Amino acid sequence: MHVATPPAPRPPSTAHLALPFFDDAHRALADGLVPWAAAQQVDETDDRAACRDWVQRLGAGGWLRYCVPAEHGGALPALDSRALVLLRETLAYHSPLADFAFAMQGLGSGAITLAGSPAQQAHYLQGVARGELIAAFALSEPEAGSDVGAMQTIATCSHPSSGSGHNGSYSLTGTKTWISNGGIADFYCVFAKTDPAGGTRGISAFIVDADTPGLDALHHIHVMAPHPLATLQFTDCKVPGDALLGEENGGFKLAMRTLDIFRASVAAAALGMARRALAEAVHHARQRRMFGQTLADFQLTQAKIGEMAALVDSAALLTYRAAWLRDTGQARVTAEAAMAKMTATENAQRVIDMALQLHGGRGVEVGSKVESLYRDIRSLRIYEGATEVQQLIIGKATLQE
Repeated sequence: MHVATPPAPRPPSTAHLALPFFDDAHRALADGLVPWAAAQQVDETDDRAACRDWVQRLGAGGWLRYCVPAEHGGALPALDSRALVLLRETLAYHSPLADFAFAMQGLGSGAITLAGSPAQQAHYLQGVARGELIAAFALSEPEAGSDVGAMQTIATCSHPSSGSGHNGSYSLTGTKTWISNGGIADFYCVFAKTDPAGGTRGISAFIVDADTPGLDALHHIHVMAPHPLATLQFTDCKVPGDALLGEENGGFKLAMRTLDIFRASVAAAALGMARRALAEAVHHARQRRMFGQTLADFQLTQAKIGEMAALVDSAALLTYRAAWLRDTGQARVTAEAAMAKMTATENAQRVIDMALQLHGGRGVEVGSKVESLYRDIRSLRIYEGATEVQQLIIGKATLQE
């Protein structure tokens, strides 16, 4: 049984934001978000209902405005990676499901921000920013996860006859799975092959409203850390020509551009969970008495806490650097974002494991914070590019230098 998340041992400090990667606006954002996030109490027993609740709260609080540009109701002129990093780190510290809800609004609408027509952006992005529309990003398939080129969902174009006066349409057929917000989203950014023989160069992107005939959310996928995931089935699902997102056969590049923006923020989510695990470990070590002293008095405990703190800080530096590089328009960001994502998620797994070990029997009790963090962190080492994929990205970039 999933129980309500207990309060943090103490509100997290934002002293680490004194680093030169951030400016005063970023620090003000964090100072406002920390007390807001700490004050939220959401029943997360039903992950789908809780995700909807979080989207509404994040929208009402104005935080989803950082997912879209200012001209469509956003908080800033363009997507700002450092703002996304600060938001995800803080939200994940308090509730990984809150972070999930925020991140999927950004990821699910990111392709529209990057390549949507003015009409598409006007129709969808303001609803995303207000928390009135739930977004989803539908790329993965049963046989096409890391290997996007193996995608089997097909979009067949029905071109208009000469002089017909309309833009034609597409018919989508295939299966998508592990789709975040599947079954609760109001629209999906769907990637399908318009040229079945073209590999990654034959993929296009489409905006598909959830109520479109031929689109069915087959079943809710139950995972170790409850999140709303589903398998989607497209059966002769017809969408108009103006549902095409960006250029035909340009979908793979668009998907990669979207993921590049949010990859550093995945690292930030892991960083937030690691910071919470460290805080829980320190709080427990100071309170737990054994053999006439506290757990914190033992040198072995101090060594573990020291290792955890170093792992957190090293992940933070790589994460903040990746976000800063993108925001300042540096030429190379993909490898740095991969370093951040790989290091932060792997380090967080180690930190959370050590925190659970320090809690002893309390650590494995269902409902304890470190127990839920242990389940929450595992998926971050897989989604939006598994650790092994990040290693390949970094290795290829290093060899090309």
